[in-house]
Amino acid sequence: MRSTGRRLRIRAVLAAVTVAVAALSGCSTSDNSTTSDGLTKVKLQLQWFKQGQFAGYLAAAAQGYYKEQGLDVDILDGGTDIVPQTVLAQGQADYAVAWVPKALASREAGAGITDVAQIFQRSGTKQVSFKSAGIGGPADLKGKKVGNWGYGNEFELFAGMTKAGLDPAKDVTLVQQQFDMNAFLAHDIDAAQAMSYNEYAQLLEVKNPATGKLYTPEDFATIDWNDQGVAMLQDALWANTDKLKDSKYADQTVKFIAASLKGWAFCRDNVDKCRDLTVAAGSTLGASHQQWQITEVNKLIWPSPNGVGMIDKAAWDRTVAIAKTTKNQEGKTVLTKDPDAAAYSVEYVTKALDLLKSQGVDVTGTSYVAQPVTLIEGGK
Repeated sequence: MRSTGRRLRIRAVLAAVTVAVAALSGCSTSDNSTTSDGLTKVKLQLQWFKQGQFAGYLAAAAQGYYKEQGLDVDILDGGTDIVPQTVLAQGQADYAVAWVPKALASREAGAGITDVAQIFQRSGTKQVSFKSAGIGGPADLKGKKVGNWGYGNEFELFAGMTKAGLDPAKDVTLVQQQFDMNAFLAHDIDAAQAMSYNEYAQLLEVKNPATGKLYTPEDFATIDWNDQGVAMLQDALWANTDKLKDSKYADQTVKFIAASLKGWAFCRDNVDKCRDLTVAAGSTLGASHQQWQITEVNKLIWPSPNGVGMIDKAAWDRTVAIAKTTKNQEGKTVLTKDPDAAAYSVEYVTKALDLLKSQGVDVTGTSYVAQPVTLIEGGK
């Protein structure tokens, strides 16, 4: 799990940042200055290094959408030692991209952050097995070696098993999954965690030793937590809660969201161009892998019947409920209580959507159809 998995594992170690976040939650976001041409400088903290997962923000910068809104956005790479919601809470960035459960855990620890736009409407997490293993759903995991990344990333898996009547602590053999799919390919794990836009593609970029050709989706079976009713919200845009009380920052937030969503609409309609600009931004992943990643991320965003970035209360409530009630193998939950009302707001994304509609931007993507992607060995 070289990118998504490692990022989430590191960020899930909340105990290491709890004290710092609580102490610094009252800090303001980074002081904004202006460029020589009058643009307001803004910093966006990503969860990981630039890749297709963040293509919409890269497109917003490359296509001049941020500039249209009077913003000069510096897109900051993430890394193994960077927790985006902590960077935001400490005032070292103006906005951050973070998974909802992890960010809410930081908020419960004292981070003053608010979800202002829910970019991913669906979960990208899957449990993958070889079709020959006969795992068609969570109940079939009984008696199997089940891989998971741990550190908070396993709660959809545990919720799915619990819903299927399994005791995760007794009915399966839990395996600490590493940052790649090697153990799964070696059949040391029967069912492995994978993101639809990353690790799953890594499997399809490997040759099947039995055929000498690349593996195909027909070689695998997947459990999609969206289908099982236990999906949790993932990539969202977070803002500083206290700063939102300031009209200047609040207006800036609307403009930032609008430009970002316009970037995602561009990547919906121009996958090839977004692939190229993502590669040009310095991604270490190859072009075919980037094209797959952007396409799969689009599937998590589009269609958005209520408007891209809108926060669906039912999905939010489900995420919170799972975070409060599902225990991992150590008996711990993500949250211990309901987040307060300021944990999310639809005020700013509503205004951003109105702005985009006035520009004629398609903010729902009702007719979106994903185009097939041909992967190359190694994702080149």
